[in-house]
Amino acid sequence: MIYNGTGTTTIPASIEGFTIWWQSLLDHWILALHIPDRFLRIPVALLWWVPTVIMIGLALRAVQRSAAERTVSLMSVLAAAIFAAQMLNFPIVGGTSGHLLGGVLAAIVLEPWAGMVVMTCVIALQAIVFQDGGIVAMGANIVNMGIATAAIGGWIARPLLVQDHAFTTNRLRIALVATVTGWLSVMVAAVLTSAQLVLSDLPAGIVFPAMLGVHALIGIGEGVLTATALLILVTARPDILQPGDTPNPMRTRLLTAGVFIAALLAALAPLASPDPDGLERVAEEVGFLDRALDAPYRILPDYTVPLLGETPLSTIVSGLIGVIITVGIVWGIAVMLRARTTSRS
Repeated sequence: MIYNGTGTTTIPASIEGFTIWWQSLLDHWILALHIPDRFLRIPVALLWWVPTVIMIGLALRAVQRSAAERTVSLMSVLAAAIFAAQMLNFPIVGGTSGHLLGGVLAAIVLEPWAGMVVMTCVIALQAIVFQDGGIVAMGANIVNMGIATAAIGGWIARPLLVQDHAFTTNRLRIALVATVTGWLSVMVAAVLTSAQLVLSDLPAGIVFPAMLGVHALIGIGEGVLTATALLILVTARPDILQPGDTPNPMRTRLLTAGVFIAALLAALAPLASPDPDGLERVAEEVGFLDRALDAPYRILPDYTVPLLGETPLSTIVSGLIGVIITVGIVWGIAVMLRARTTSRS
């Protein structure tokens, strides 16, 4: 189906139509809540690097002090799964789409500081390798989609689910807490993004209602997906959610299974909704979409491999490459932090 700017879609009836549909899908992946460069004024974008650097420094220090062996595997698995899941836009009403942010899920499973590190790695990889989100605006994107969402998951949701040092097995409680905090995380990210846009000379009376309206619906999807993931974990692998370490063979199986699931999600990327996401929809309606500045270089632009062209296979391959890179980067960071802790002790 092709988004035609009026909220309606048409089904391609030919190879040419399929090509147009696929290009439309690729174009609509670029933004999500990922702010491209020049949406924000340079001083505004640079300002948001300050809390980003401070919070990531604190997060790395906290992970270094507390990282267990299980954390290394879990951080890698969750980072890869979140990266792949963010490629899968789901449709909502009005011809708009959204995708999982994943910060609440990461922080509930890992605790907030490790969740922030995971989300930072994912968002940075998307910007640097896939040109998804701006380089200058990366600080704002990390705060909005990574730090704020992980803070909600780690400091609001997790205390409601972990009592007496044990993760609850009450499925109704898990579903309610995950759904509400997942929704809240999207709304907080939308509020932060809106504030940044307003500081960049866009009208508050238009940006805030438009952004919060569409993301109130996207947040429902975030909450449902977060709750579903946690319920699957508490049913299939409750030990993952419990404090304490896990035996080495089990960690190996966990990493293998997690990477397989992430790869499967990446392989499903061509089925993502081609409708514009929340930020892009607002940018079109308010009239600042043409502000976006393309990246000055191209590695795997818009989740495609240049040699394979803009095809479903190209998207799948780029997604699999992203999964591998994500696992490698997060594993390396976690192992390095743990090694420094071990050497000091």
